[in-house]
Amino acid sequence: MTTRLGDMSEHLAGPPVGALQGVVVADFTRVLAGPYATMLLADMGADVVKVERPPAGDDTRSWGPPFSEDGQATYFQSVNRNKRSIALELDDPADLAVAHKLVAKADVLVHNHRHGGMEKWGLGYEQLAPDHPGLVYAAISGFGSGAGADLPGYDLLAQATGGLMSLTGPPGDPTKVGVAIVDVVTGLHAAVGILAALRWRDLTGQGQLVEVDLLTSLLSALVNHSSAFVSGGVIPTSTGNAHASIAPYEPLPTADGPIVVAVGNDRQFRRFTDAIGAPALADDPRFLTNPARVQHREELVAALSPCLQGHTADYWQRELTAVGVPCGTINDVGAAFGLAEELGLDPIAPIGNTRTTRNPIHLQATPASYRTASPSVGQDDQGVRAWLADGGSE
Repeated sequence: MTTRLGDMSEHLAGPPVGALQGVVVADFTRVLAGPYATMLLADMGADVVKVERPPAGDDTRSWGPPFSEDGQATYFQSVNRNKRSIALELDDPADLAVAHKLVAKADVLVHNHRHGGMEKWGLGYEQLAPDHPGLVYAAISGFGSGAGADLPGYDLLAQATGGLMSLTGPPGDPTKVGVAIVDVVTGLHAAVGILAALRWRDLTGQGQLVEVDLLTSLLSALVNHSSAFVSGGVIPTSTGNAHASIAPYEPLPTADGPIVVAVGNDRQFRRFTDAIGAPALADDPRFLTNPARVQHREELVAALSPCLQGHTADYWQRELTAVGVPCGTINDVGAAFGLAEELGLDPIAPIGNTRTTRNPIHLQATPASYRTASPSVGQDDQGVRAWLADGGSE
């Protein structure tokens, strides 16, 4: 299978640029995990054609407030830039035929429909693979394609059933993370899997099925907590804002609010105690090593807190940073963007009158590009249909 973006160039606002230039993605995803994965591909130059059901389109188009000045839900905008939207009612034979034409020209198909959803339209992997052997087919689900295939896949459910809530919040009060982090991690895993499959196709000419699911993506993302159970037989529990295996690695009180201190080794701990005027703590047998500090965490926090409360969090951030102790104030999202700007990280990427969060991956030769803002439902129907009508070699 060859890429076909060149065939479509006359119908596009401008040629894509980036490491994935020439890769065509048929995007049958909605909500977050799938759209995040396909946006990452689009940022790197892939031409992503988003298939939406008319008239409402992606569910997240109505997930608000907040809404942008042009009336779009900012939730939808967060994961749908650099895409073109075609509105197809897949239960309609004519629109379904258009979808099959799109797949015939695609290098990658991505979907997150419920089990059996794509198959009823003849768009399942086993149905497509014989005629499209080079197709990279990515399926995103909540709980896999086996016994959990019929279970609904929502981030909150994955956080609850996948153990994350048991590790988050105050002890005894399971709490969800403040962002749909399981969807985001799963989207990242999907994008990595797609890139690996494209590389294999470069070498062999063969596409393949790529499957990712929310549950096992979360179990992988639990990293040290998963390892504690798998390798150590320990079931981790919530430690609130503290770290189960490192101390002090948590917010500590100051004169005007907490400062987060992330002491990762004994050298840093000694610098920390010197800076706050309590050098003897570094030689206290209870705090001499990290395992000892973890064991005596309550006593450690009780000893450190009075030393910090004579000055503000900003004061301690300056003083501790100056001596190489990792620390930081607790920012809201606006302050976090301000910090990134102050550090020269340029976190905001404008697209016309729309502002969007910049892709965090910096490629020297083929940087991410910001070509088009998130589309309205079916915004690119005419151009995409004209491209498909042109035919083109398989």
